[in-house]
Amino acid sequence: MIILTLNCGSSSAKYQVYDWDNKDVLAVGVVEKVTIGGSFITHKAKGKEEVIFNHDCPTHTDAINLIINTLTSKENGVISDMSVIKAVGHRVVHGGDKFTKSVIVDDAAMQAFTAMQDLSPLHNPANIMGIEAAKKVLPNVPHCATMDTAWHQTMPPESYMYAVPVEWYEKYQVRRYGFHGTSFLYTAKRAAVLLGQDPFKTNLVICHIGNGASINAVKNGCSFDTSMGITPLEGLVMGTRSGDVDPSLPFYIMRKTGMSAVEVESALNKKAGLLGLTGKFTDRRDIQAAAVAGDKQALRAQLIEAHHIKKYIGAYQAVLGRVDALVLTAGVGEFAWFIREKILDGLEGIGMKYDPAKNKVACTRNTETMISTSDSKIPIYIIPTDEELVMTEDAYALMKGTYDTHTHFTYSFQSNGYVNKGRAEGLKFELAKNPALAEIIARPK
Repeated sequence: MIILTLNCGSSSAKYQVYDWDNKDVLAVGVVEKVTIGGSFITHKAKGKEEVIFNHDCPTHTDAINLIINTLTSKENGVISDMSVIKAVGHRVVHGGDKFTKSVIVDDAAMQAFTAMQDLSPLHNPANIMGIEAAKKVLPNVPHCATMDTAWHQTMPPESYMYAVPVEWYEKYQVRRYGFHGTSFLYTAKRAAVLLGQDPFKTNLVICHIGNGASINAVKNGCSFDTSMGITPLEGLVMGTRSGDVDPSLPFYIMRKTGMSAVEVESALNKKAGLLGLTGKFTDRRDIQAAAVAGDKQALRAQLIEAHHIKKYIGAYQAVLGRVDALVLTAGVGEFAWFIREKILDGLEGIGMKYDPAKNKVACTRNTETMISTSDSKIPIYIIPTDEELVMTEDAYALMKGTYDTHTHFTYSFQSNGYVNKGRAEGLKFELAKNPALAEIIARPK
């Protein structure tokens, strides 16, 4: 049985093809620059070299068609035809407070996703377009949606309520929702396995740091608090998003510049963050290279980003009372050792002590690593996230009628013996090039 997962952004469409019977990834890839011109696909099939080729995709339907043609092509394909695909899993960023778990997409679900567009203007419209496009191409299979917000529906009122007029909450659903929930679910379950603990007796601070970034306080295996808010703008300094600012700042800028509310909102989402601080960079590798070369703006941006993350780690340790592990994940969390260094420096005072040498080695998506010292009171794990696997397992269980919320459902990756075949194969090659990696692999206790 083959399950396809799709993650459509405003100008991209990521995909994965999963062989359920053999528990193996057959292909992954992404179509970039959808709707804006110069589109191209990056495609990696199991056992083959990555390929990149140009193909104009003025709509998401064109992007979905390109993905399907690639997956079934003689040169790069991994399936004979689309009839072997039995379910499609989709990522939806904002589900509001309507969903506590993944669902099969029906008219009511689509209406709910559409109603949330005002709260996630950069994401939900693209997610909806991706679902509609995929349904046109694959009309006879179940389409399932996994919402980033669903994981956070366990937060208590003291975490999700804002101190604003209560009628704003009652009439307009103004509250903290949180995002990156699929990533937090996966890494929380994997951290419990590594710790050898019951997942529902485990407290964690998880840092999902990519171009978008957020932190999650996990109490007894469930989301307790998180840094993103009613939209993905609140919280940490991100690639182009400001994160936390004084709520009066937009009004001040509007008065000073004459900018409209829409223009200020766009600036805070698309022109702020690391781009705003440096004037030219969003990629941490470019910022690191510039900082090493003596660029003061780049160095300052690194320090500001790390400072905000540190503050949240300390705050969430305080609200949890006990932290069993600190987890870092996503592109920056998994690979940018130089950012991790600035985040972790000084945290030994709250029981989180890292080894600089281990930190530099731990740059892989093929295995889980531990970079804390032997005398650290709290272990520090780097856990490569796998949102696609969560989406795949949710889609399969929904199709079979066995799915439930994560508090009543067990994933395959919660097993001590779980192995990601593709990552295990990649790890063999990595270890041959970098034997030191073997010394820091995190193994279940």
